[in-house]
Amino acid sequence: MDGIFNNPIMIKLQEFGQKLGSNKFMAALQGAMMSCMAPIMVGAIFSIICAVGPMFGWFENGDAIYNILYAPYHFTMDLLSLWVVTLMAFQYAKAIGLKSPVMSAVQTTIVFALIASSWGVNEAGASAIDVTYLGSSGMFVGFIIVFAVCQIEKFCVDHNVRIKMPDVCPPSLVNGFTAILPLAFAIILVYGLQILISTVSGGTLGICSGFMALLSAPLGALTSVPGMFILCTFAAILWCFGIHGTMIIMSVLMPLMIQATTANATAYATGGVDALVFYPVLLFGAMGMCGGSGNTLMLAVFGLRAKSEQIRAVSKISLVPGWFGINEPMTFGMPIMYNPILCIPYILSIIVVMICMLIGYNTGFLIPGFVPIMSLMPMGFARFFGTLSLRNALFEYLMLIPTGLVWYPFFKIYDNQLAKKEAEQKALEEAGE
Repeated sequence: MDGIFNNPIMIKLQEFGQKLGSNKFMAALQGAMMSCMAPIMVGAIFSIICAVGPMFGWFENGDAIYNILYAPYHFTMDLLSLWVVTLMAFQYAKAIGLKSPVMSAVQTTIVFALIASSWGVNEAGASAIDVTYLGSSGMFVGFIIVFAVCQIEKFCVDHNVRIKMPDVCPPSLVNGFTAILPLAFAIILVYGLQILISTVSGGTLGICSGFMALLSAPLGALTSVPGMFILCTFAAILWCFGIHGTMIIMSVLMPLMIQATTANATAYATGGVDALVFYPVLLFGAMGMCGGSGNTLMLAVFGLRAKSEQIRAVSKISLVPGWFGINEPMTFGMPIMYNPILCIPYILSIIVVMICMLIGYNTGFLIPGFVPIMSLMPMGFARFFGTLSLRNALFEYLMLIPTGLVWYPFFKIYDNQLAKKEAEQKALEEAGE
């Protein structure tokens, strides 16, 4: 194991991760993701409650009680990009020396919300906002907006482009007027691009939707077995860069998955289990079989015994949500995104599970699903109800072994790295006392 940790590739990887973490923009990004633990955890708790309720007959999906309990999830996870952008803009503005990072965060949030949502009127005549890209789908575009808006403001500050106020005015008023021109310039540039894209596309696309369409357009043909390996690997790589890769390929695969399940339901009704057909699109389940995207449940298990206090804390709050397939606490808390040490096993775990699934289907250990299950459930439950096969449910728990083998070496590297940083920080704090 020491040979794995100390080989030149791993050493270079750690050095690259440290350099990446010291970059002001990347440090702000990781800091914002870790600061979002409150909305992530609260959203996860209510999501779990809404998943467990129908299983025990407390309420049904769509009931009034269900909608009430699910509301906190909508205002936390469904608006996650908005909160990440706000926190990231604050930290990045502070890092590059802007005097009022709070105003910078407000400006950035306004610009992002302007291009990531749309205001309209629903069928009842009430005002309605489309928040599709205010969730994790619009996060990568949000990162770009943070950089652009803060740099516009820094340019204005460096070149003294502002509305000047008398010295006797209170600082809050001065900061408010100072922010007018940077915000106006940012809106003109970013919203102008939004209008241009909308005009060229006939009103069907904006910056966020255009970006998603650009990524998903060539993926439709990749639905063979080799194609599924390419798609899922690509989705994992996108996740590592803050792009919701699962959402992108889901737009292509969801209709095919429904068609496959429907076809197998018909086949099962006429010929039983022997009539079921394996469709390559079923391999998509490998994306998050063990703890959500990237199969991160074993990372949370290992983290319970970590030397790093940060990893232990994140793992404790990630374990139960991970069992339900909710790994945002892990993804944003470690964090995994923009973390080369953890991105490698994140991608590899998906490939390993896909290979195991393919072997399982080819040997008959796994049977294709024929019951559509769309609700959030703990590991194994959805697989059982979708196939009525205990072997399929057991398979998910068996996959904890290979995913654990993939995650463990990289977990040890990251744990040692963070533990060293924490020890150095503690020594500095004690010396300062």
